Amino acid sequence: MNDKIFIRNLKMKTIVGTLPEERLTPREVILNVVLECDTRPAAAKDDLMLAVNYLDVHDQLINLGKTSQYYLIETLAQAAAELCLSLAGVQSVTVTVDKPGALSHSDSVAVEISRSK
Repeated sequence: MNDKIFIRNLKMKTIVGTLPEERLTPREVILNVVLECDTRPAAAKDDLMLAVNYLDVHDQLINLGKTSQYYLIETLAQAAAELCLSLAGVQSVTVTVDKPGALSHSDSVAVEISRSK
């Protein structure tokens, strides 16, 4: 399957990190998500009900950030991937989580995972 839906640079606030100060205040992380699915049925009928609704994906990912308090960005990436795979039509997903400012001499630290059904 070659059809992909990209959600690029989704900024969300969440508690993530192992340091005591990171456990107190939500910080911005950036998600990039690639959903692999078959877009042909939705495209053929021009019907949102047959599509993976990326607004729903967006809203669910934002909610995940608001309600989670993970220590590792790896765990956040895994939770985001599981959420995406639970949606009808999504066959596989790649999630990248960037944590800006995690290291003093770099823009960010990131983890990327790929999961499939």
